[in-house]
Amino acid sequence: MKIKVSVPATSANVGSGFDALGLAVTLYNTVTFEESDKLDISAADGTRIPRSESNLVYRSAKGLFDKVGKKIPPLKIVQTNPIPMARGLGSSSACIIAGLLGANRMLGDVLNTQELLTLATAIEGHPDNVAPALLGGLTSSVFEDGVVYSVKRDVDQSLCFAAIVPDYKLLTEAARAALPKQVAHKDAVYNLSRAALVPAAFCEGRHDLLGIATEDKLHQPYRMPLMPGSREVFALAKQCGAKAVYVSGAGSTVMAVAERAEAERFYAGLRAGLETLEGLDGCEAFTLLELDADNTGATVE
Repeated sequence: MKIKVSVPATSANVGSGFDALGLAVTLYNTVTFEESDKLDISAADGTRIPRSESNLVYRSAKGLFDKVGKKIPPLKIVQTNPIPMARGLGSSSACIIAGLLGANRMLGDVLNTQELLTLATAIEGHPDNVAPALLGGLTSSVFEDGVVYSVKRDVDQSLCFAAIVPDYKLLTEAARAALPKQVAHKDAVYNLSRAALVPAAFCEGRHDLLGIATEDKLHQPYRMPLMPGSREVFALAKQCGAKAVYVSGAGSTVMAVAERAEAERFYAGLRAGLETLEGLDGCEAFTLLELDADNTGATVE
């Protein structure tokens, strides 16, 4: 039996919701699983991935087998990986969710969604990417005493997204190392008040709130110095009509949000403007991904 899992890319933090908010977008990694006579891991699109037991899809699948006290059989795993790696679009979360869903289906769906989300968060360390990867939409999540509490809302379909992906990676470890050990009370309040507006801005048609809801003082000011060209991209996206612009996850991608009614002009302006930014110190080129919200999450066939 062949099992196919599709998992969306995700954009965590959404500006103000550090380690708590995330949303899924229409870019999908797919993984197929089959029992085999030996472990065989490959990439259908030629992406360089680990082909041993260190592979994150395999490790996640094995983690579920271990949790239920079963021995994982030798598997043939084939990955297709359009989600850029180490760019703040949830590539690792997509691998984790794919491995867990594939293993869960092989075992007869022994874990429910809540249990899968909690196990995924234990592997990833925080729920802001794995929750929307599994559930879709916009998710608000808390990891408390080993349990994930998460609420999903459908993102307004009148919004569109542009992921501006530079040609350099920013590893999560480096992005987290740039953060201060402590923050000012007023900065915490600044973010908390804005994060509370995010569901209304993204899900309830309050587009007038998008810009203010995604402002941040907890992580973006510390990470953007590690992201050559990011300030120029922020300015360009706003010039092209973006209602909100923020660092996607830990970076290096910048996510811009616009109204679908203006999508053609918005994307055309970005494409033209990014050409003028190519060759910046530390960044030779950008890739523009035109995206929609994904309100369905991961699927298993």
